[in-house]
Amino acid sequence: MEININVGIENTLTKTVSDRDSAANHGSGLLPVFATPAMVAFMEQTAHCSVGNLLPEGYTTVGIEINVKHIKATPMGMAVRCHSVLSKVEGKRLYFDIQAYDEVAQIGEATHVRYIVESEKFMSKIK
Repeated sequence: MEININVGIENTLTKTVSDRDSAANHGSGLLPVFATPAMVAFMEQTAHCSVGNLLPEGYTTVGIEINVKHIKATPMGMAVRCHSVLSKVEGKRLYFDIQAYDEVAQIGEATHVRYIVESEKFMSKIK
């Protein structure tokens, strides 16, 4: 498999925070605010989507590491924007820098590592 993924790839996704994204829904708290687990998932999604269409057929990426800071609370109904930048490629390991913002300010930041896998082979190992 030849990897044709270069440093500098960027992606931005936007979503509106809903009840399904709340801390109460995720079990990570009781308040109606954007949950840290929901923010982490959104960060991973943003990175994953940035390279997905660049991989050979039958390949995908899986998250293997994330170091995240949730800086500020975001209320329900507010738009959240997540931006990822591919900062390093090391074989099948892809390193991302990610920031998240709501309509007011930065709400989170992370470094994230994804690993390129062959989907069928990966799934056969976990059955």
